[in-house]
Amino acid sequence: MPLRLLHQDSTISIFYDYHHDWLYADWTGDQSLDSVQGGCLRMLDLLRNERCSKVLNDNTKVTSMWSDASEWVGATWFPLMAEAGLEYFAWVYSPNVYSRLSADLSLQHTTRPIVLAFDSQEMATNWLKLM
Repeated sequence: MPLRLLHQDSTISIFYDYHHDWLYADWTGDQSLDSVQGGCLRMLDLLRNERCSKVLNDNTKVTSMWSDASEWVGATWFPLMAEAGLEYFAWVYSPNVYSRLSADLSLQHTTRPIVLAFDSQEMATNWLKLM
C-alpha cells in the first residue's frame, strides 16, 4: 500500500494510505495512559488535516494492557474523532490477551463512529474497503 508517514514516535507510527484514502495507525510495544492519549490526539489532528473518514488501527505489535486509557478512548476520543469526520474505524487486535481486553473495554464506552475489531489486518482492510 502506498503510504506517506505523517508521524512516528516510539509507540505509534501514523501513515496516510493514498490508495484507500484512510489513516493507518501502527501501534508498537508497551502502551500507557500517556502514550495512548498522545497517539490518539495526534491521530485526531492528522484526521482533521487529511480530511479522511476511515482509520485502520493496527495493534498487532502492542505487547501490554492499557486499560487505564480504555474509558478515555471510548467515551472521549471516539466522539472527538466522529466530530472531526471519522465514520469507520477498523481495529486490528493484538495477539496479547491483555491488550485485546483493553480494546474491548474501549468499545464498551462508545456508540459512534462505527468501530469493528478484527483478528487480522486482512479482514480489517477488507471490511474498511467496503465502507
